[in-house]
Amino acid sequence: MAKNPKHRDLFPGALEIMILQSLRVRPMHGYALVKHIKEVSNDLLQVEEGSLYPALQRMLREGWLESETGTSSKGRPTRVYRLTDAGVRHLEKEVVSFERMFAGITRVLAVVAPLEA
Repeated sequence: MAKNPKHRDLFPGALEIMILQSLRVRPMHGYALVKHIKEVSNDLLQVEEGSLYPALQRMLREGWLESETGTSSKGRPTRVYRLTDAGVRHLEKEVVSFERMFAGITRVLAVVAPLEA
């Protein structure tokens, strides 16, 4: 994530969930993933290449992604990443876990502190 006062670091696993969900939409190369996440989040989330590529390598090792050599829109060779069946299963499990965590945070934020006299 960019070091910008308006941008906060993601919780552990958030980058992976966003990458997996983005690749569920369609296979993409790294730069397209960065652009997709930025656009879909209305510029609220900016993924740095220094975070993206290590995450992609981890997910390739885990078997959640596969890659093949492709060509960018500018005609340059690039790696195109695709979600595997194992990646779909992992994403579904992580989304359920995230939804539980988000529900808990929402409940904590809903508690109103009494006004002090």
